[in-house]
Amino acid sequence: HVQLVESGGGSVQAGGSLRLSCAASGYTYSSYCMSWFRQAPGREREGVAHIDSNGRTSYADSVKGRYTISQDNAKNTLYLQMNGLKPEDTAMYYCAADAWLRIVNGLGPSVYEYNYWGQGTQVTVS
Repeated sequence: HVQLVESGGGSVQAGGSLRLSCAASGYTYSSYCMSWFRQAPGREREGVAHIDSNGRTSYADSVKGRYTISQDNAKNTLYLQMNGLKPEDTAMYYCAADAWLRIVNGLGPSVYEYNYWGQGTQVTVS
């Protein structure tokens, strides 16, 4: 049973930083992709950053140069370091994971390809 638990959200002023964490359990796939998505009120869930088991990463244009996705395999934890936060980054942030997904041609999997999701953590930038 795969479980993903996000933490680290909060309220910050524009220009500030936050680091999100996603603790994964019951997840032992050798080939996988893990991603951060976000969803603002009234908007569709969008992919923010992706990392696959080959170490490839991919970012949405809106966060390139500001966000960094990483993982600690020993701790089974996914991270999202967010710097230079803007009010438009305000959203619920979700961690997603699944087996046999990859980053292809610089693009991460879509929201429809993931079966495992965390409950989300709110990020508010004012």
